[in-house]
Amino acid sequence: MKKFIAVAGNIGVGKSTLVSLLCQRLGWQPFYEPVTQNPYLPDFYADMQAWAFHSQIFFLTHRLRIHQELARTQASVIMDRSIYEDAEIFAHNLFLQGSMSGRDWNTYHTLYQALADSLPQPDLLIYLRASVATLRSRIALRDRNYERAIPAGYLEQLNSQYESWINGFTLCPVLTVPADDLDYVAHTRHLDLITRKVEEKLTGKEEVRFTPDELN
Repeated sequence: MKKFIAVAGNIGVGKSTLVSLLCQRLGWQPFYEPVTQNPYLPDFYADMQAWAFHSQIFFLTHRLRIHQELARTQASVIMDRSIYEDAEIFAHNLFLQGSMSGRDWNTYHTLYQALADSLPQPDLLIYLRASVATLRSRIALRDRNYERAIPAGYLEQLNSQYESWINGFTLCPVLTVPADDLDYVAHTRHLDLITRKVEEKLTGKEEVRFTPDELN
């Protein structure tokens, strides 16, 4: 039976890498976030208030196209970031911090709700949780020009939004991965551990956690 997993998490946490590695392990098809294709991102990071609405509409449009393609795919798939995060984390945070006007937020969120109601829901959401220190370290490693000036405070705000969102997320089961402690690129056993936990969640096991002994 076809399965659909979405991988969620803050900027630089390692979503794309985990999608790639899990798809290789499971033989599934990856769907990646169109970050480098967004023509508004450099302007957005330079002036969030001027370009927030434009950038979020771009992401929402492309996320819809990815969801439509995903629905037509026969294979099981893993998606790098969900349409829910675009709205409930990034756009909402821009509104709260004053970078998106109330009028733009209402227009955006109405469009998002109309789209989200028509899309297939994931069978599992993998949430990669990481501290700002870990995020900044990984952002520096991938060295994208437009990300170098991302303020630590912005990442902290997003982390707070993620925690609030994930605590109220009910569309599908959630597997929270402690990304500060697991380096699935450097350590094969960490990837083995995550893969096993994913398979347990997909088979319906309700309580799936990463114990301290497993993280050592």
